Amino acid sequence: MDRDRLVLGLAAVFAGLTVLLVVASLASGPWYLILLAVPFGATTYFMWYQASGRLEERTRTRRVRAGSRFGRGARRNDPNGPGGFGAGARNGRTRGRASVRPPSSGPSPTEAYRTLGLDPGADEDAVRQAYRQRVKEVHPDRPSGDEDEFKRVNRAYERLTDEQT
Repeated sequence: MDRDRLVLGLAAVFAGLTVLLVVASLASGPWYLILLAVPFGATTYFMWYQASGRLEERTRTRRVRAGSRFGRGARRNDPNGPGGFGAGARNGRTRGRASVRPPSSGPSPTEAYRTLGLDPGADEDAVRQAYRQRVKEVHPDRPSGDEDEFKRVNRAYERLTDEQT
């Protein structure tokens, strides 16, 4: 998530440079500034496309379509559909545009409760206390700390606090 915000911020900077170059070209007249603005504009577009998640969605859709078109379709018992991307198409055929679910932004609420060592439906104070205890145990600055587990605990806490608000 932080990486997406960074890419969006960079896209905004490139957009500003593009606008600045176009305005400078129109105001003062050197035509080559327009040519210089084109790569900045293209970079802005592709960075936004990546950060918004549309690039990933499009590549997944294309993989699903390619899988069904070239005979690599889903087996009847495959719950994920052709290509294993969860597009929901049955027996290798898609009608129209294949639907693609956006990737999950973290653990499910049940997994989040399990990560924090709580029973599902625990109140806000219990979640906060369990989070603080788990963070103390797995913080990367501690000798027994684990960075991956620390990230999992943070994602679980974010999921549960987002859900409660």
